[in-house]
Amino acid sequence: MLRLLSIRDFVVVSSLELDLDAGFTVLTGETGAGKSILLDALGLLLGDRFEPRQIRPGAARAELAAVFDIADAPSLRAWLGEEGLAESDGEVLLRRVLEPQGRSRAWINGSPATLAQLKDLGERLVEITGQHAHQSLSTAQTQRELLDSFGGFTALAGEAALAWRAWRDAVAKRDAARVDASRSTAEREFLATRRDELAALRLREGEWADLAAAQTRLSNVAALVEACEAAEQALESSDDSLTRRLAQLSTRLRSAAAHDSALAEIASLVEPAQAQLAEAARALRDYRRRLDVEPEDLAGIEDRLSALHDIARKHRVRPEALPGLLASTEAALAELAAASDVDALERRAAEAEREVLKLGRELRAKRQFAAAELSHRVTTAMRTLAMAGGRLEVALEALPAPAAHGLDTVEFRIATHAKQALGPLSRVASGGELSRIGLAIQVASGDAAQVPTLVLDEVDAGIGGAVAATVGRLLQSLGARRQVLCVTHLPQVASFADRHFRVEKRDAPSGVESDVIALDGDRRIDELARMLSGEATTPKTRAHARELYDTHRRQR
Repeated sequence: MLRLLSIRDFVVVSSLELDLDAGFTVLTGETGAGKSILLDALGLLLGDRFEPRQIRPGAARAELAAVFDIADAPSLRAWLGEEGLAESDGEVLLRRVLEPQGRSRAWINGSPATLAQLKDLGERLVEITGQHAHQSLSTAQTQRELLDSFGGFTALAGEAALAWRAWRDAVAKRDAARVDASRSTAEREFLATRRDELAALRLREGEWADLAAAQTRLSNVAALVEACEAAEQALESSDDSLTRRLAQLSTRLRSAAAHDSALAEIASLVEPAQAQLAEAARALRDYRRRLDVEPEDLAGIEDRLSALHDIARKHRVRPEALPGLLASTEAALAELAAASDVDALERRAAEAEREVLKLGRELRAKRQFAAAELSHRVTTAMRTLAMAGGRLEVALEALPAPAAHGLDTVEFRIATHAKQALGPLSRVASGGELSRIGLAIQVASGDAAQVPTLVLDEVDAGIGGAVAATVGRLLQSLGARRQVLCVTHLPQVASFADRHFRVEKRDAPSGVESDVIALDGDRRIDELARMLSGEATTPKTRAHARELYDTHRRQR
């Protein structure tokens, strides 16, 4: 529900804040006073495109804002969450700044927003019916959703949409499997051959590095043996070996220590070195014995390295990557086996299609019944609104294939008089007629409407007298269930309102400005009298205005 509309430097409005409430509210004023400016401002906040000329002359920019109460609208709060726009204490604040260069910036609850987001949210907040404003009732989606809501099967329509998406997903997977069948067979054969080749090698993780190290060692046995013998000779075997020389040195130091105990500590440092050299000599002898290998050992290692190198080159990987290639090949084969089960995918797609058709037929039956009832109600309402012979038909047309919204299209077709052929709502009605048709639909659909605020412009075009009173009565009734804001020139309509605002033009130092004044009591009677007389009011017109007000106002 719209709580506040704030306008700064827009067209001829310098500064304006309009506080609104639930129920039926009217805006009146002389022609050219600026009533349409308020609706234009609201339209811009709901995503309309603006023109630089709409900025008040001399102003640096125009600023528009609106506050909506969404405490009782969980779907709107859910939308804000989906868009990442924080909710603010059950309210939503729309703000838009218009600049002379033709640019604009917008915010929703303080977060930057796109025009698409404003429009999407606006269609959930406000329904504006008028010649120069939003007319979402003309869109196929709105008509379909209104019919589903009127019939009480919105949940079923949601189930049908989910089933359709599941069906399309199953069909896409089935078709992909069919198209890829030949490719998958060839790929599977290639992968199986590669797996068999790699598995036959009995690969071991790290084997290539181990074999390469062994080959290097065995290929240099002669050099290694020579190095070992030379080192062992120097350490222990020769007459002048290091171990013998250290033993002699240790003996001399121990003898000398008898004369000076300080040398005993030095001698103890030499003795461990002697033991370590002896241990090194034994290790060299053991290593030398292990180097005594047969020539076929080296040949076996080189054959294994050659086999690994050849298959690695064949599959364009490094030899050390062969174990990983085997693992990835086996995983790819398993994935292909699961994806190529065309029979299973066929069954799944067929089951999904049966569910889509089942829900679609159920939805069609319900829509046919609801369409007949809604058509009758709207037609009845139209004929009370100066459209004798007018009628509405909610037409269902079968689709060649199931769609997300069911098996049929939904279209509101209108004739505004008896001799006129039925045609699409968006193309048949004039501006004033469309306003009254919108009113008839809104009244007929009653609580089914999803949008909490209804704004009507030119609803009184071409009517008067008893029909005007009927319009006022219908709007008052509708205001008991939804917030209704109506621009009107008819006192009969205005007298039914719960709240009444007058739009006035006045001269100001900066030029002509418009303002909005809340009317109550005698001031409201004066405005009704002005609307009745068109010129200077008289006691008679004022008495008539009082009678209208007393007769039609909502009793509380």
